[in-house]
Amino acid sequence: MAKRDYYEVLGVERGASEAELKKAYRRLAMKYHPDRNPGDKEAEEKFKEVNEAYEVLSDATKRSAYDQYGHAGVDPQMGGAGGGFGGANFSDIFGDVFSDFFGGGRGGSRGGAQRGSDLRYSLELDLEEAVRGTNVTIRVPTLVGCKACDGTGAKKGTSPVTCTTCGGIGQVRMQQGFFSVQQTCPRCHGSGKMITDPCGSCHGQGRVEESKTLSVKVPPGVDTGDRIRLSGEGEAGTHGGPAGDLYVVVNVREHPIFQRDGKHLYCEVPISFADAALGGELEVPTLDGRVKLKIPEGTQTGKLFRLRGKGVSPVRGGAPGDLMCRVAVETPINLTKRQRELLDEFRKSLQGDDSHSPKASGWFEGVKRFFGDV
Repeated sequence: MAKRDYYEVLGVERGASEAELKKAYRRLAMKYHPDRNPGDKEAEEKFKEVNEAYEVLSDATKRSAYDQYGHAGVDPQMGGAGGGFGGANFSDIFGDVFSDFFGGGRGGSRGGAQRGSDLRYSLELDLEEAVRGTNVTIRVPTLVGCKACDGTGAKKGTSPVTCTTCGGIGQVRMQQGFFSVQQTCPRCHGSGKMITDPCGSCHGQGRVEESKTLSVKVPPGVDTGDRIRLSGEGEAGTHGGPAGDLYVVVNVREHPIFQRDGKHLYCEVPISFADAALGGELEVPTLDGRVKLKIPEGTQTGKLFRLRGKGVSPVRGGAPGDLMCRVAVETPINLTKRQRELLDEFRKSLQGDDSHSPKASGWFEGVKRFFGDV
């Protein structure tokens, strides 16, 4: 009987992502697993069909061959061991470079051990935590080795058997045009073993989903986009392969007072009209506490005051940055009648004397030149 299309078996579109394939496989594997359907031959056949489809489509090389050639592209019996050039194999002639080009060959993971996938975790921090450093506890969903089968994928009391497709070698030869190439066995994924009685906990995968609780030490000075690598805390490997790594990516939240630019901090300091004109002294915040800032008379909006060393110490070392305080002169509002009278008197006292407003006089002169009035 002709085999069904693998995408049809899993119920996904041909362009389905890896995550969509995995989700469809888990749902069907749970539905047709022999432990849930004892004595049901039809369910057993469907379980085998689902496993076969996922074995091919979850592997990028085999999926590519299947998309191009159909079932013939992943059937080792279609390739044979012969080919052109008197039976010589092109991977034997040109070595690992040629065989790696076709996704198989001697440089592959013979024995089936594969490193687990790396994981990414986004960590939100306050500015103070990022600047000073902190210790945080995170929970990460991942794949860990199945304890029920010790990661073998086989039901307790049973063991994997020699793969009937590759004879335990982990590699098969595949005919491509007038020559043949060697690639990882599509049935056992290079391990040379098959699981005839899968573990009920991991369904033959050797790994199960679990959330791990980890402690992360965040060094002082980190910024948005910085990564902290936790070696071996990614997904568990397969067939005894090492675990991947976990990359904790930092994202620093917006701060109500400070804005960060590298190792420097910026803040806006509102001052009164009177303090700007007459001068004075203000308390301004820093990450280390309050400091005094002297405001000279005649200070204009936008004036930048630098507090050296009050910024951020870079995570990779070096001198700390500075805190830049940008002045914003506030216009008074909600004036009393007497305050309005005083301001009106003050305004009249300035009329006809441009020396008190150097920016305004210069701006109006520029406007006149623009319109050709001078």
